[in-house]
Amino acid sequence: MSMDQNLLEPIEDRGGVAQPLLTVQGLTKHFPVRGDLFSESKTVRAVDDVSFTVGKGETVGIVGESGCGKSTTARLLMHLMKRDRGDILYDGMSVGSQLSLQELRRGMQMVFQDSYASLNPRLTLEDSIAFGPKVHGMKAPQARLLARDLLGKVGLRPETFANRYPHEISGGQRQRVNIARALALSPRLVILDEAVSALDKSVEAQVLNLLVDLKREFGLTYIFISHDLNVVRYISDRVLVMYLGEVVELGPVDSLWDAPAHPYTRALLAAMPSSDPDNRTQTAPITGDPPNPIDPPKACRFHTRCQFAEAVCSTVTPKLSPLGADGHQVACHMSISGSGHSRATAAIQS
Repeated sequence: MSMDQNLLEPIEDRGGVAQPLLTVQGLTKHFPVRGDLFSESKTVRAVDDVSFTVGKGETVGIVGESGCGKSTTARLLMHLMKRDRGDILYDGMSVGSQLSLQELRRGMQMVFQDSYASLNPRLTLEDSIAFGPKVHGMKAPQARLLARDLLGKVGLRPETFANRYPHEISGGQRQRVNIARALALSPRLVILDEAVSALDKSVEAQVLNLLVDLKREFGLTYIFISHDLNVVRYISDRVLVMYLGEVVELGPVDSLWDAPAHPYTRALLAAMPSSDPDNRTQTAPITGDPPNPIDPPKACRFHTRCQFAEAVCSTVTPKLSPLGADGHQVACHMSISGSGHSRATAAIQS
């Protein structure tokens, strides 16, 4: 029996190609921090009013410094933690009223950064991959056959690896197993949270090429979270840049790389290491540490580290605004006509 005969039926495509597979509107998650006898309770604004869409068949990369809210956003999308506010629609369906959490978990899977902690050390690789399909009603023999087929799909010979345990294989091999486990439920969307960051470069390249091949073969959609901008550029169609829990820039990968509009995005790109000895960074593109997310700066949260900051940046919050017809958006007063920033008019004219 072939793998196609064993795969669980994917959730039906309801809205066609024109409808985004995932729509996120106003997603918000704040964590309360207890105060002591001498201070009041405060709140960590981990994710603050984040909105974006993910089209069917595309890869959206999410980048930003540590603590900007990338992984928290991923966990909110997977409903691994409860959101404070916001709407999450999967192919136009709201989870709970129109789509059960069980159906969502079938349609959306996640691959985590820690490949070892993601696997049960007491289960063989075959059992780990077969576990999800069995929970969703697949017979045990079919689930085991599916697990072996998927091991082959991710480049691990089932006769060699099926009965091994996680501690008996390398980190790159474990991550391949995690990818196979995610595919076992026939998802349409896979969230990859720093899925290759713990791997050495040669293994990282193999896993990235594997992801590209699997996307083509299974018609997948990816959300790819990483701090490595080179990796994000290689695999992504669009890129979302986060800073202190907010989206500051969003656009097609080539447009964002060729003409980054937000000073924070430009600083991230300038900080990328170069193999050209004549093109090394001489001065730090950005100074200072990110502000405390418990008490972030008012208005534009980047203005305390921005060399172009003016009075309007500390008093008025910039909204994501379109830069052109290709969907490029930025939340910066320098790119908003009539914002009051001295560079706004020049930015629009150029």
